[in-house]
Amino acid sequence: MDSPKILVDRSGPVTTIVINRPQAKNALDNEAAHALAAALRAFDADPEAQVAVLTGAGGAFCAGADLKELGSGVDYFPWAGSDDGPLRAPLTKPVIGAVEGHACAGGLGVALFCDIRIVDETAIFGVFSRRWGVPMSDGTTVRLPRLIGLGRALDMLLTGRAVGADEAIAIGLATRKVARGRTRAEAEKLAAQIAGFPPIAMTSDRQSTYESFDRAQAAAIRREMELSLAARRQESQKGAARFAQGEGRHGQFDK
Repeated sequence: MDSPKILVDRSGPVTTIVINRPQAKNALDNEAAHALAAALRAFDADPEAQVAVLTGAGGAFCAGADLKELGSGVDYFPWAGSDDGPLRAPLTKPVIGAVEGHACAGGLGVALFCDIRIVDETAIFGVFSRRWGVPMSDGTTVRLPRLIGLGRALDMLLTGRAVGADEAIAIGLATRKVARGRTRAEAEKLAAQIAGFPPIAMTSDRQSTYESFDRAQAAAIRREMELSLAARRQESQKGAARFAQGEGRHGQFDK
């Protein structure tokens, strides 16, 4: 699914998707947004691919929609609200964001689409489109308050202010901070680690977590039980037997 604007690297179970428009801080024009959607769908459909890393080229993550294209009279399509949008719904497998530089406006929405966000000291999040009258159509108004709380989300959405790496870590917007320039390498390392776990339990726990937002507590717990059945039948006994044989003692694990 490679295109000049979206590059895809595969290494075993890890797929790395790179937004490749560094001259525009990796802002997505319509062509790039459609290519990103295609790359994400291809990863999700690939039975050999287990975890994705999503990042940007040239020291920036994604500066949102390409305002030069929008200013020329070409409208952009909703990245989350349209059926063919790249951010329409969570994938069936984990996605790790490797964020350096700007993740602003729609780029914040791209970062929020990821399950885990790894940043370095250069990372900057913000709804910078506030000053241009460009609304969110990338899931940000839905995903951001669920992640960091309503008050903090409204502060970011209404003011359009910049949030740096350390504040992002403090409020739960970013997950881990690594050395400058190491986000992709560390994200790929983490992706490989996650890919080494028994996959059925990992993906069912992830799915239950996402689905719980739309259910009352009792219904969400019932759904957790339903989703756990396959792993309990196919993975749990084997894992318990490995533990009984001594794996994992003293905090030591092979994977």
